[in-house]
Amino acid sequence: MRQTGCMDAIRNRIEAAESGSVFILSDFSDLAEPDAVRKAITRLENDGTLTRVMRGVYYKPKHSEMLGENVAPHPDDVAHALARNYGWTIAPCGDTAMNLLGLSEQVPANWVYVSDGPYREYGYGQATLKFKRTAKKELSNMSSKSALIVQALKTCGKDGVTLKVVSQLRRVTTPDERKTLLAETQYATSWIYETIKEVCK
Repeated sequence: MRQTGCMDAIRNRIEAAESGSVFILSDFSDLAEPDAVRKAITRLENDGTLTRVMRGVYYKPKHSEMLGENVAPHPDDVAHALARNYGWTIAPCGDTAMNLLGLSEQVPANWVYVSDGPYREYGYGQATLKFKRTAKKELSNMSSKSALIVQALKTCGKDGVTLKVVSQLRRVTTPDERKTLLAETQYATSWIYETIKEVCK
């Protein structure tokens, strides 16, 4: 693809995405060769179409009418972009999982993920993104939503699962997600699976 055609194709993909979307270079690998993608992304960064978040991670600016300025990308979106960039499978854990599922209103200072990649830590604004290596079986054969819920339940602990927790997990899952959740977690720890059966009723 010629340089002009490459630029137009990449720009069109970015324009079609929601404001606030986070990209990595390989998100455009089907449109052009790596060198052409890098040159196009640099030009799009220079003209304000994209903002660089950190090395290899870019963001389509999102404007907040209330604040009167562009807002930073969500840490979870940045974490998943990094995972795509390095080929990791990740799942939010601990307070991160609790926050993302609405089980806690506390915004974590450290956004922590279990990962099948190496231990890594990245500074991002006022937050830190941490990736902790875990056994591959913790993440394999599970959708991102199922893995997120399992990690949140581990954080709650068996004695911390209340009717409010079950109701909230039911609220944030669609019927199709609950069907998938039930199928994917049948070999999880028994109390976790029993809880998930309650969620999926």
